Amino acid sequence: MTETAHATALRQARTLMRSRDRATLATALPGDAAGWPYASLVLVAVDHDLAPILLISRLAEHTRAILADGRVSLLFDGTAGLDQPLTGPRLTVLGTAVQDDSPRPRARFLARHPDAALYAGFGDFAIYRVAVARAHLVNGFGRIDWIDGAALLPDTAGVAALIEREADIVGHMYEDHADAVDLYANRLLGRPGAGWRLTGIDADGCDLRRAGEVARLDFPEPVHDAEAARRALVALVKKAREARSAAA
Repeated sequence: MTETAHATALRQARTLMRSRDRATLATALPGDAAGWPYASLVLVAVDHDLAPILLISRLAEHTRAILADGRVSLLFDGTAGLDQPLTGPRLTVLGTAVQDDSPRPRARFLARHPDAALYAGFGDFAIYRVAVARAHLVNGFGRIDWIDGAALLPDTAGVAALIEREADIVGHMYEDHADAVDLYANRLLGRPGAGWRLTGIDADGCDLRRAGEVARLDFPEPVHDAEAARRALVALVKKAREARSAAA
């Protein structure tokens, strides 16, 4: 694979992971001598370092499996709406799931899935983060790449300031710039309707949600702190307004 093709595959894989709010989780059934794999649907968020975040109940088969063997794979499917789904992108991520009781992954998951707050406090539910080992990207016929985890994961060492201010940025956009978020969705992403909300921001872009719909808006260039994020969001508003004016 050429350097350019490798960079493109990395970007596509990261965007696909960040743009999905659900995935197919595969685990190994515990105590099964035949070693049967078990697949289930899970809601997912993605942390700043690209680690998938799950909120799952220990009463579920997949959680029992993780407690016995933390190795999992997650399928992120980007083929919805295509006439020929096999021409579309999908990414299988392999890694190890570990329970994480720290506040930030929980907050990031609940921002992505606000309805989960109804059961997140139940005693049998816990947050798990998946440490990514490698990934398999299929982006249409013959476009297949194995990606090492070290190459896939972004460098978060320089974005601590952005991570610290994420909640402030998201709250500010909701309270003072709700119209701008609708413009992002309507004019830049082609997603209709009002009431879109910014649910998260990271170095590569931001996550949007409206009821059961989610969308992903990538930045032209990575941002590393709140000021850089502000400039990027302002530039995108300008671009969205120009698109609205051109369509009028």
